[in-house]
Amino acid sequence: MVTNENKSTPNPGTISFYGAGSMAEAIARGLIHRQVARPASISMLNRSNQERLAYLTNQYGVVTSNQEEQKNKLLSEASIIVLAMKPKDAREAITAIAPHLSKKQLLVSVIAGLSIETIQKLLGFAAPIARTMPNTSSTIGYGATGISFSDEVSEEQKQQVLTMFEAVGTVSVIPEEKMEILTGVSGSGPAYVYFMMEAMIAAGIEGGLSPEQARELTIQTVLGAAVMMRETGEDPAKLRADITSPNGSTQAALDVLREGGFTEAVKAAVRRAEERSREMGQAVKETLQ
Repeated sequence: MVTNENKSTPNPGTISFYGAGSMAEAIARGLIHRQVARPASISMLNRSNQERLAYLTNQYGVVTSNQEEQKNKLLSEASIIVLAMKPKDAREAITAIAPHLSKKQLLVSVIAGLSIETIQKLLGFAAPIARTMPNTSSTIGYGATGISFSDEVSEEQKQQVLTMFEAVGTVSVIPEEKMEILTGVSGSGPAYVYFMMEAMIAAGIEGGLSPEQARELTIQTVLGAAVMMRETGEDPAKLRADITSPNGSTQAALDVLREGGFTEAVKAAVRRAEERSREMGQAVKETLQ
């Protein structure tokens, strides 16, 4: 496929989200809240969910559409296109929009497992691409996002992407070959913490606390531990040791976790998430062969 080099230069500062789910909404909300972009310069597109689009327009004042002609126009005029569809829809969606894009436009992918090489093959040309892996905490401005850039991305475009994701949390620029392990650590990471919190709440209730008490105590404990680590800059091993008295209740609890293989189970979970991310990307890549 050959790009249309005679297309007009994309309008500066316009961002089009192809996919209007929760992650797209989180990024758009952060951009607007931090005054990185005006609502009128942001468009959010999907295939058929008009109710969802109406909500986004009413809530944020962004431009929305699911009409083919208007979507193609918004995409062709955008300076940044955020690919925010589900991995299973990526092949069809990217090949469909490719004829309306040019090499002047920056593509930002939030699609899990999809490599820069695969995206460029689906497009049919070497577009500048930022591959990202944000996590769900981005929806409240506390996200952790890993970013890798293709060789075609300019320094100005890199800064634009960093600014976008700094609006919803912290950012780490990494080599693309490290994206899968980042997915295992921070992309899927919130779920591991929630899983632990579920168990803590359940234990509290079984021990006689009310559900409300168990929930609030667990939330504050996890929040306090995270803030403590961030504010002090201390290693978690030291913070753990500081509150663990020999033969005390905390020591007894940690012994149970060790005996249950806690550390190895968490490490195995991270590596399995890494592996699964790679598998999902490979599945899309194989459809091109």
